[in-house]
Parts: sequence; structure tokens; C-alpha cells
Amino acid sequence: MAKSRTRLRAEELCNKFPDAPNRQLARMLRDEFPTTLTLEQARASIRYLRGQIGSYNRKFAVKPKAAGKAGEIPPMPPSLAEPFMPYVVEGCKRVGVLSDIHVPYHSPGAVEAAVKQLKANAIDTLILNGDFADFYTISRHEKDPSMRDFPGELRMIREMLAYLRASFPKAKIIAKEGNHEFRWDSYIWSRAPELAGVPEIRMPELLKLKDMRIEWVADKRPVMVGKLPLLHGHELPHGFTPAVNPARGAFLRTIHSVMVGHHHRTSTHVEPDMEGREIAVWSTGCLCDMKPAYAVYNKWNHGFAYVSLDKDGDYGVENYRISADWKVRTS
Repeated sequence: MAKSRTRLRAEELCNKFPDAPNRQLARMLRDEFPTTLTLEQARASIRYLRGQIGSYNRKFAVKPKAAGKAGEIPPMPPSLAEPFMPYVVEGCKRVGVLSDIHVPYHSPGAVEAAVKQLKANAIDTLILNGDFADFYTISRHEKDPSMRDFPGELRMIREMLAYLRASFPKAKIIAKEGNHEFRWDSYIWSRAPELAGVPEIRMPELLKLKDMRIEWVADKRPVMVGKLPLLHGHELPHGFTPAVNPARGAFLRTIHSVMVGHHHRTSTHVEPDMEGREIAVWSTGCLCDMKPAYAVYNKWNHGFAYVSLDKDGDYGVENYRISADWKVRTS
């Protein structure tokens, strides 16, 4: 005898959702055949297929399911969450921090001044703390069509990275993803999601970081320089607008000592916690052009930072400003 449509669909549901409760499958079956089955009839059909209507009928079960106990708690599903771990910089003592270079809209004079000072500091580690690239042509913002040259941008970004590698040939260099570098993933996810899993188009491969011995830090992970965490700044929740002092804005978001970039402004905020322990927060200046079309009038300044560490991971910070004549001054 040919099976009915309701019987065939009941078998399909049992096959597709072997661990689903009987009542859930019964509702799905009833919803597909509302004029044919009541909820109880649909549930009986599912239970019959699973061998749960008496010991005699169990031998006729098509999709048997082990009988559970009344009141039994089902197992918790496994979590898809992954551990969120910081990137820990090992073996460093003298660390330079450059943020917001925005190649190809960088300031050559500011970059040269920062490099000169960090050479004098004999750094062993250089951290590019986000937005070393601008990626103007793939941004979601309104842009001049005549300036769309993504291959040209990539070429100039690689040239800047090569310049920094040649300037510090023995230093460890770490590039942290900022909101501008994240534009690439955002562009792929929205415009060509089928390519998202292709390794060759990931940012480290596009910029040939491995060839230049540059390590990549993504996923908004903090970079730990001793006991001091570095964030680009876009990772922090919005809501506290740092109109006067970006460092204080970062303090309000973290209640923790931290160094950020992102705001293109040099600032410091120091405040004790309730036990009298000092919380110190720094924001660094930028190394980009100071008059971009989207923000001709701003409160930015050129700057960078130097972090010195002792063997216990305690740190000292020199938060440098660069004046209009390219002289470096501590803030």
C-alpha cells in the first residue's frame, strides 16, 4: 500500500530532526496539514514512527528513538564561542607605537620624524596600532570616483611597510587591525561573500606581511605590551563622546590602564581607583594628512608613543607630539 502524504512527511521530519522533541515535530507536521491532522494525531504519528507507542508497536518503528525519562533534562548544546585571548608581545623592552598613518594619505614629514625618534630610542619592537592603511576606495562612505584605485593603494601600503621594515631591520613588527583595515573584510562580506574563506585574499596575504616578517593581529584583540594593553580605539563601546580628552573617554569605557589611537589626538588621563591604585590612559596622535576632504576642520595632531618595560612588565610611557616644523616633543 502506498504511503500517505502525511506519513511521508512525518518520516522526512524524523530523518531531518532526529533529536527534536515529538511535540515540536508534531506541530510542524500539523502546520503543513492543518485540515487533515489535529495536533494529537500528528504527535501520535511521530511517536509511532519512533517506536514510542507501546512495546508491541515498537517493532514496527521506522525511525526508532531511545525512550527518555519523564522530567529528564536534555543535554546542553556545545558552544560555538571561541576564547578571546590578547596578543602578548614576548621579549620586548623598548616599544614604538605608531597609529593612524592612513597610507596613502600619510604625512611623510610626520612619519620620518617618528621613525627618527624611535631609532634614537633603539626600539626592539614596533607596533602599528591600527589604521596604517586607509582603504579609501572600498569604504562605505561617499567618495570621489576619479580616485578609485585600490591596486594603487595596496602598492603604496606595501611600500610603507617595506620602508618601516628597512628602518627597523631587527625589530619585531606587529600590525594590529583598525577600523580602516577592517573595511576589506566588510567589503568582501557584503559584496562577495563567496570569497570570504579564500586564504589568498585575507589581509596578511594581500599585504605580503609574511615576506616582511610582520605579524598580524585581528578580531579586535588587545596587544599586551608588558602589563599595558593596546587597542586601536574603535573596539570600545560607543556612548561616551571624548569631546575634550580621548584618553578620558577610553578610561570611561574600560576603567583600566590602556593606550589607544583612533582619535588622532595626543592626550593623557590619570585617575586612582577606589583602592588608590593608579589608572593611566593614553591616546596617541596620528601620522596622516591633517586636512582630509572629509574632515578639513579638526582638532587632530601628529604624534606617536614609546613604551619602556622592566622585567616585571611594568612600563613607562612617553607620548610624543610632532610640531609643524617636524620637531618631536613629549606631551
